[in-house]
Amino acid sequence: MTASSRTGTLDLSPNAVTVLERRYLLKDDQGKPVEQPEDLFWRVARTIAEPERRYGASDKAVEGLAETFFELMATRVWMPNSPTLMNAGRPLGQLSACFVLPVDDALSNDRSGIYDTLRAMALVHQSGGGTGFSFSRLRPKNDVVRSTMGVASGPGSFMKLYDASTDVVKQGGTRRGANMGILRVDHPDILEFITCKDDLTQVTNFNISVAVTDAFMRALEEGAAYDLIHPRTGAAVGRLDAREVFRKIVHGAWKTGEPGVYFIDRANQYNPVPHLGSYEATNPCGEQPLLPYDVCNLGSINLGLFVKEGDVDWDRLRTAVHLCTHFLDNVIDANKYPLADIDDLAKRIRRIGLGVMGWAELLVRVGLPYDSDEGVALGRRVMEFVDEEAKAASEKLAEQRGVFPEWERSIWGPDATCARGPKGERVRPMRRLRNCNLTTVAPTGTISIIAGCSSGIEPLFAVAFMRNQAG
Repeated sequence: MTASSRTGTLDLSPNAVTVLERRYLLKDDQGKPVEQPEDLFWRVARTIAEPERRYGASDKAVEGLAETFFELMATRVWMPNSPTLMNAGRPLGQLSACFVLPVDDALSNDRSGIYDTLRAMALVHQSGGGTGFSFSRLRPKNDVVRSTMGVASGPGSFMKLYDASTDVVKQGGTRRGANMGILRVDHPDILEFITCKDDLTQVTNFNISVAVTDAFMRALEEGAAYDLIHPRTGAAVGRLDAREVFRKIVHGAWKTGEPGVYFIDRANQYNPVPHLGSYEATNPCGEQPLLPYDVCNLGSINLGLFVKEGDVDWDRLRTAVHLCTHFLDNVIDANKYPLADIDDLAKRIRRIGLGVMGWAELLVRVGLPYDSDEGVALGRRVMEFVDEEAKAASEKLAEQRGVFPEWERSIWGPDATCARGPKGERVRPMRRLRNCNLTTVAPTGTISIIAGCSSGIEPLFAVAFMRNQAG
């Protein structure tokens, strides 16, 4: 991928131009765009290249990298997540899409109580980000509150509170806020949570998922009951039949598409920095587990453009992966985070989420059916390649800029200090990485429209279809 002096009209579809005009281009006081798509790409490219200066780059090198980043977007090879496109080079400057905020069992504790986090959520949404929450720390409905001798209203009521607040705060002034609500399967209120979206007019700004534990899955396999655990005391306060609970989850997923399931113990097995906390929740679409106050900036490569003579153009894809990993690492330094706790953790672990889109077009161009064994095998090969090349790029960045600050105690660290599994085994081989996490396959709903390709790793919706674009 070389630098570009591209000028003139970009190769964007009418749908792409419509989306950019309605949601992304800078506007005047009357709401009319005051920049063109090419201006947007330059605005983003120059903002994300600017952090090179802190690592000793010259003016010429910074401008050269900006031209390369521009070329990636102008040719639709790559698109960063929406907040980067919206906010780069603007006063708000918040560039990440994914956040998780903790919810403690207190109305307020000046940091992460229910109403403290409600305020933090509003700030994240206003800046263009989406938020995930675990409500599993909250005491169950009708539990006695000793300080007042009243009774608790339970996680469901506070999720509705967050939902109502989301309704009145648009993300970055351009789109509705999005949330993920998660409750552990062993929380006493789990049955109420599973059915909380049966009424499609309720909790409309949340996706919901059940945090499924290994213990629950064993009980499910055995046809046994499992314990419900009081989150405040840790005591077992009841039992439910695992298969009956699972039937309710499956029925809800069939009826309304919710709840999803989040295999929380499995996710934590690969938590790269367990000494900093455990995964409790994910971002709104569920693809990225995050710690409390964690953040991830995403971006996706358009795979459909990497076919040459009926096969994947591996060399060109390698170049793109390395450039895009570099781009995302720079985003961390260019970002203006909405909370100090988020800023601190982002720079200590430097999590990024490099993903893909246009998978369906790639399969068409290499002549493989989406649902074929050969298609699945190619998918595995492509993602192994993207993952390994992203790690190789991160290692090169670490040579130049240093490993992420929490590296030594992470799963990637040296034998003497690394995080280990339950039997004392290494979780991952030692690698000197710049970023604790590198790949995430996101839905790419809007950026795939800009790139003119299929979203994420989804099949083509239809050979031809009409799209109604929301404002």
